[in-house]
Amino acid sequence: MKIQGQIVDIENRRIFKGELTISDGKITEIEAKEVASDHYILPGFVDAHIHIESSMLVPSEFAKLALTHGTVATVSDPHEIANVLGVQGVQFMIENGKKVPLKFNFGAPSCVPATSFETAGAVIDSEDIKTMLQSDDIKYLAEMMNYPGVLFEDEEVMKKIAWAKHYGKPIDGHAPGLRGDDITKYIAAGISTDHECFTYDEALEKLQKGMKVIIREGSAAKNFEALIDLLPDHFENMMFCSDDKHPDDLILGHIDQLCVRAVDKGIDVFKVLQAACLNPVKHYNLDVGLLKKGDMADFIVVKDLVDFKVLQTYVNGQKVAENGKSFVPDVDFEVLNNFDTNKKKVTDFCFNASAEAKKIRVIEALDGELVTNEIIADALVNDGNLVSNVEADILKMTVVNRYKNQKPAIAFIKNFGLKSGAIASSVGHDSHNIIAVGVSDKMICKAVNALVENKGGICVVDENREEVVALPVAGIMSDQDGHTIGKAYARLDKLAKQQGSTLHAPFMTLSFMALLVIPSLKLSDHGLFNGTDFKFTSVEV
Repeated sequence: MKIQGQIVDIENRRIFKGELTISDGKITEIEAKEVASDHYILPGFVDAHIHIESSMLVPSEFAKLALTHGTVATVSDPHEIANVLGVQGVQFMIENGKKVPLKFNFGAPSCVPATSFETAGAVIDSEDIKTMLQSDDIKYLAEMMNYPGVLFEDEEVMKKIAWAKHYGKPIDGHAPGLRGDDITKYIAAGISTDHECFTYDEALEKLQKGMKVIIREGSAAKNFEALIDLLPDHFENMMFCSDDKHPDDLILGHIDQLCVRAVDKGIDVFKVLQAACLNPVKHYNLDVGLLKKGDMADFIVVKDLVDFKVLQTYVNGQKVAENGKSFVPDVDFEVLNNFDTNKKKVTDFCFNASAEAKKIRVIEALDGELVTNEIIADALVNDGNLVSNVEADILKMTVVNRYKNQKPAIAFIKNFGLKSGAIASSVGHDSHNIIAVGVSDKMICKAVNALVENKGGICVVDENREEVVALPVAGIMSDQDGHTIGKAYARLDKLAKQQGSTLHAPFMTLSFMALLVIPSLKLSDHGLFNGTDFKFTSVEV
């Protein structure tokens, strides 16, 4: 097979008319030509850090959408399903991903559970990590979210890091806001990347200290604007990722969108493409071709280097997508889950206020950020029960253990903006318990029970409505195709906004409100948690 076009040689910073010869899945010749198509041929895009589960799609369905946007590979941390199903869940992702052409590169989840302050569905210890890292299917030690464990040299944490070093596999980081001596020690432990920088200065310090910084632009956390100005001077040590990408967003685009935005800012296209295509392959030692003779024929054909409209995507020499259409076949798979809690009563969501209750601690959700603030607000008490204050946008929130029957944990949150009803999700990073926010205990209970009945999903309820998108695979992924689930998700997103939410992605933001390793205030199934001090705190002040 031969393909002609404007060949983009990223490393040598040149574009030339040429022809690729492909045989047995590899590029056997690259020849300059005097005449060639006006379309550009370049290495495929790589998402340098993503949780496939957050697309609510199994890998085989994720591939169908991502390939149409020129993504040929991902660096995938399966810790979402691992927190539900353990090593069995990781194996499910690997085996399902192998059945399609997109090159998924899975890591060994380093933090299952993410902390000891919440209930997860499984535990992955250092011996499990050792076993996984021995496999060629596991490319790296996935994000070390337990940075306090690194700083205080927790025995289990250090064993996991040691095994990664033993097997010569990279160690991914997760250190939001970590600066000074702390980040120096964290890097010295052998941790080589971070995708959690949310300020220019934080990312610059990490780069200067030898870390690779991954610019994240997902459905909830958006750090592109804060960090992109670092790329011109640090392109050799930067990459792009989405981290978490909801299905409706994935239908619209992927890493290609970040290339468009970066070039639009006037950044040299070769520097942009080095971050988008080359750096992840080299850092993680991926079996992904980089448009060189002898490489696997993994590449894309785009209309131009401005809008990056993907005309064709090739993996191992096979055309797998063209003009927005994927050629990936349907894949059969077993539906696995771990969901064992009973329906709740409205009274389960009461919070008995103390006699002197005047002020409460409130989680302030920030649109487009995973970090939250702690604010102090007036308590609203009704018959001894702390309740939602809809006028002040201080809404009651709950996290309900989905692995066993346990009293729901209660807190309060600002900026969800709901004026009626409630929303709930069993996608709750990282343990994936049920999270709900609503205007009343009755509505919260209705939303929670809708998910208990379906053994996982997302939902919007009000007095007259109960709409659920079921997620039967581990309670976090659909068994449907990407377009179906994307449209269904978009409908619930719209309904949540019609009920008053002003957030760009209310369900994505909700899913991170139990992520204790991101400061400052979050809610686990055990109670309100201060992620800065790493300890529980009280709702009442």
